[in-house]
Amino acid sequence: MNVGFIGAGKVGNTLGKYFEQNNIELTGYYDTDMNAAVEAADFTLSVVYTSLSELVKCSDIIFITTTDNTIQNVWDDIKELSIEGKIICHCSGALCSDVFKGVGEKGAFGYSIHPLFSCSSKTSSYKNLYDALITIEGSQERLQEVEELFKSLGNSTRIIDSTQKIKYHAAAVFASNQPIALAGQGADILEQCGFTREEAIKSVLFLMGHAIENIEKQGLAEALTGPVERNDIMTVRKHLQALSEEEKNIYISLSRKLVKIAKIKNPEKNYIELEDLLGQN
Repeated sequence: MNVGFIGAGKVGNTLGKYFEQNNIELTGYYDTDMNAAVEAADFTLSVVYTSLSELVKCSDIIFITTTDNTIQNVWDDIKELSIEGKIICHCSGALCSDVFKGVGEKGAFGYSIHPLFSCSSKTSSYKNLYDALITIEGSQERLQEVEELFKSLGNSTRIIDSTQKIKYHAAAVFASNQPIALAGQGADILEQCGFTREEAIKSVLFLMGHAIENIEKQGLAEALTGPVERNDIMTVRKHLQALSEEEKNIYISLSRKLVKIAKIKNPEKNYIELEDLLGQN
């Protein structure tokens, strides 16, 4: 079985290099940006295709690794070709395999395959893919075959229901993207206190790094510290008074979630007054 890629961006490069490093046979890349296709092919020791139809013809498994808003257009082109027996995949976290409308009628098999990790670099992210969970959704007929492809590389896999795909993706955004917003918010407030930007970022990263370590070692509830966990109403009230309206709204929203976790850690504590302060009651 050989694999071809339509789209030579970060995801296409990352997945292609990952396959190449694990001796999965690649056909190569097609992209409307020929320079990008050349770079990806060079990086993965594969071939550049100047024709979409030729790449499809030569590939058993086709990964559409374009932006989400382009996947439908690519499928509209592919479905006009001879694709019987081929596996067609996209790597969108938000879209399901139903974007491949009519795939079964063409004798092909459609899947959404999403590595649950942050792909930030064309040339180095593949190194982190070994530890990533791969979520898969799509046609039942060859689902096990697709799953076994990634299991053979050492990845954990999870079959996900199409009705849960968008909520799953929202969870990934909470875990991967929103912490960057929190880091930015924390750094902004430290700058208001006289820190340089460099000092602020360094301090925030130190705190966040230890928080992640503690979650890994102790679990969510036991890792929780701070005024909400202590039920320190006076300190929380002072925080709210010191923050801008936007900062306060973020603080309140996240603190409400912290209260729920704090109750698990400290079932004997009464958080009602704190919940009132945060507008939970």
